[in-house]
Amino acid sequence: MLPRRFDQTRPFLVLGIILLVWLVVPVAMKRLLRSAFFEIQAPLTATQSYVQELQDFWATRLHSRDELYQKGRDLAGVLAQYDFSLQQNESLRAEILRLENLLKLPPMPSYRLEPARVARRDFSGWWQHLTIRKGASSGILVGSPVVFSGGVVGRVIEVHAYTSVVDLVTSPTFRVAASANGDNRPVSYQGGDNETFAAPHGTVEFVPLDIFATPQQPRHLVTSGLGGVFPPGLTIGDIVKLEPSNDGMFKSGDVLLDERLGSLTEVTVLVPLNPDQL
Repeated sequence: MLPRRFDQTRPFLVLGIILLVWLVVPVAMKRLLRSAFFEIQAPLTATQSYVQELQDFWATRLHSRDELYQKGRDLAGVLAQYDFSLQQNESLRAEILRLENLLKLPPMPSYRLEPARVARRDFSGWWQHLTIRKGASSGILVGSPVVFSGGVVGRVIEVHAYTSVVDLVTSPTFRVAASANGDNRPVSYQGGDNETFAAPHGTVEFVPLDIFATPQQPRHLVTSGLGGVFPPGLTIGDIVKLEPSNDGMFKSGDVLLDERLGSLTEVTVLVPLNPDQL
């Protein structure tokens, strides 16, 4: 029979042995175990998402035919606007291609659009992530930009077989080169410490001194295209406050982001046609 004192310390001894074994396990094995654990959880995450969609389907069937008819008319109007925008987009692409050939400029990065449903949201004080129902089987690559109708959503940081993890633009771990709309000088954007149910926001640094922004007259912030990951001109948010930095050479301030970021159900992944640009 073991001494009583040893029985009390045995759980701590077992925990210490497990931690010691984990420290000496090779990094490759740790990554393999982590990936395997995530793949085991992935079906549960996807199932929850599918169940939610089924609930939304039956909730929609409770609406009257008049309501559905009105929604259909509104959707037809939106589709007509998008069809016109698509025609304009093709015309602009042709003009850009003509200028590139005329001026012998290097081609701009090309992307393949991959729509994806949001399966899970993971918001905390340290990071803010989304899990989407597209992965390596759909050609998703680590580092691919993720967008929606309101602009930047984030960047893919993990890719698994059928799911991927997106680091949101609101996350403190997210950084991107940006510029104020109408100004080509680059600035640095970083996600902020966003509390639950609070308006999403981020921070901007290295802003030139001659740029001004207030809540009454905000300045639109877009991606600059530097780094080759995000194409230029994508909406990030609005700069609502700028103050001189400690060194007095630049300004820093707050960026107000789109409130829909916390309730997204579908996003679009920009998969580069040339993976070397990531």
